[in-house]
Amino acid sequence: MMNTIGNENYQVSDIMICAMARLIHNGENVFHGVSSHMPMLAVMLAKALHAPEAVYLNIPGGVDPKPKNLEKYTSAGAELFQQAAAIFPLAEVFDLSMRGRLDVAFLSGIQFDKTGNVNASVIGDYHKPKVRMPGGAGSAVLIPTAKRAIIWRTKHDKRTFVEKVDFVTTRGNIDRIVTPLCIFKYENGELLLDTIHPTSNLQEVIDNTGFEVKYRSIEFTPLPSKEELTILRRIDPKNYRNIEF
Repeated sequence: MMNTIGNENYQVSDIMICAMARLIHNGENVFHGVSSHMPMLAVMLAKALHAPEAVYLNIPGGVDPKPKNLEKYTSAGAELFQQAAAIFPLAEVFDLSMRGRLDVAFLSGIQFDKTGNVNASVIGDYHKPKVRMPGGAGSAVLIPTAKRAIIWRTKHDKRTFVEKVDFVTTRGNIDRIVTPLCIFKYENGELLLDTIHPTSNLQEVIDNTGFEVKYRSIEFTPLPSKEELTILRRIDPKNYRNIEF
């Protein structure tokens, strides 16, 4: 959905990707998983702007690739080998994280609760679930071991942000959770509201969150700059960043 603020048009995906890109620091080792167009674009945007020496790692294994054209499956496709500086297989990413050398891992999940538990396994009882998901896969290893786990989720409702997850796939060590409404920060064992997107408001966040929304102050996520939007649109001219919405 397009939102007009001032003289500029913004998609919620633009705000989320730019927010994720700003969380990447120059020189960091950064990884994203499969079906991850938004964090993929966030890494590319960060490298184009403020973090040129960040090392980009991914599922296919191409290090710092420069794909000519993005496709629907690029976040796990052969494009991420194009003009890659090296090959770094997925097994090595797990090893890197276990050795404390993976700075940022972009991952997701289905349910999150106020204490930072992540569910990517089942909805309902584990033995007789309503829905069975793919499971923890890399999340169970990377969220606890990466220096910072940044979660993104394109749904923000009371079924996603719950008082208690149905199953704990992994827990803790979450740096941020970026949603279409806001950004949560994990601090002292609980999720706190970090910033609200300018396209939303505090009441909307409260109405769509299944636990008490706590915050130190009301802050708003900075809108994408003209430079960020220009580069993002150049990187992703086919608007694949909205695939998940």
